[in-house]
Amino acid sequence: MNHQGRVFACSRTVRSGDVGLGGRLRFDALARYLQEVAEDDVADAGLREPLDWVVRRCDVEIGSFPAAGQELAVRTFCSGTGPRWAERTTTLAGDAGEMVRARAVWVAVARDSGRPCPLGQEFQRVYGASAGGRTVSARLSHPRPPVPSPDGQRPWPLRATDFDAFGHVNNSVHWAAVEEALAQLGWLPGRADVEYHRPVLPGCEPRLLVTPEPGQAWAWLLDGDDGGQPLASARLAQQAT
Repeated sequence: MNHQGRVFACSRTVRSGDVGLGGRLRFDALARYLQEVAEDDVADAGLREPLDWVVRRCDVEIGSFPAAGQELAVRTFCSGTGPRWAERTTTLAGDAGEMVRARAVWVAVARDSGRPCPLGQEFQRVYGASAGGRTVSARLSHPRPPVPSPDGQRPWPLRATDFDAFGHVNNSVHWAAVEEALAQLGWLPGRADVEYHRPVLPGCEPRLLVTPEPGQAWAWLLDGDDGGQPLASARLAQQAT
C-alpha cells in the first residue's frame, strides 16, 4: 500500500478469545482491533488536543478472514476529513497480503462539553498530509427498518461490561449483534458496514431485528423503549464464491 503522510503500523496476533466457531476472527474482536490501533496511533503521534472520538459509521471489506493464531500486519492512516470528523482507514494483512480493509468515520467531540467540535490545527499538522485534501461526509445512508416491523425481533440485553468511559455502549457491542445475525444466516459476508444512529445509554432495552434478502441481509438494533427507533444498523453483503 503506497500512501503519503503519516501511517502507523503495528502487529497483532489473533487470540483464542477473538475467534468463534471455525476459528475465524469475529467482527466484535475486529472492532476492538480498529479502536485500539487508532488510540495507539493518536498516542504515538503525541496529539494533545482536548477532544475524544465517537464512531459514526464503519465499512469493512473482507478478502479473507484472519484465523486463530495468525500474525497480522496492521496499518492505519487518516484518509479524509470533514469539518468535525475524520475518516480512518485500517488494513490487516497476512503473509499472502491484505485480508481486511476498514474505513471508519469518527466525529471529534469536545471533552468539556461532549459536543462535536472542529478539527484543530494540531490535528491538521499531524494528519493533514495523510488526508491529502480528501473530504468525507458523516451522513448516514441506511434505510429505516421495515414499518411495521415484521415478527422476529428479539431482546438484546445489555451488560455492565458493554459500557465505556462515556457511559455509551462500546461500538464493538454493535458488531457482536452482527455476529448474532450471521449465526441466523449461515453464510459469511465479503462486506459489512455499520451505522450508529443514536447512543445506547444505560437503561436502554435494545431489540435485534434481522431481515435476510437475496445476497445480503440487514440487521437493526432498535430502542424498545422509544417506539422502535433505530440505534444502529448493519448491512451484510454475501461473500463471493
